[in-house]
Amino acid sequence: MSYVKYGIRPEFVERVKLKMKNPAIKERISMLVNGLTKYDLADRGKVQKLVKSAAVILQEKLTPAQEEQLIQFVLSQKIDPNNTFHLIKLWGMFR
Repeated sequence: MSYVKYGIRPEFVERVKLKMKNPAIKERISMLVNGLTKYDLADRGKVQKLVKSAAVILQEKLTPAQEEQLIQFVLSQKIDPNNTFHLIKLWGMFR
């Protein structure tokens, strides 16, 4: 669980995974991330906005420290949403 290295708690991840099983929430998050590029996910400002927006959708109150941990995690993964290998790697991380 590489996200733990960034201070992201497994309980938080499990709570988010459970909320993502709700079709309405899943659809809203899907709309939020639709069309993102690797450049968007490498831009600190855009990632911060995504984290804040996702937190609102998921009704999660994030502390500034938690927000920073999530931003650092996303930036360090160097995610390319058009690269199937990257998506498989992420899927495996949160399964």
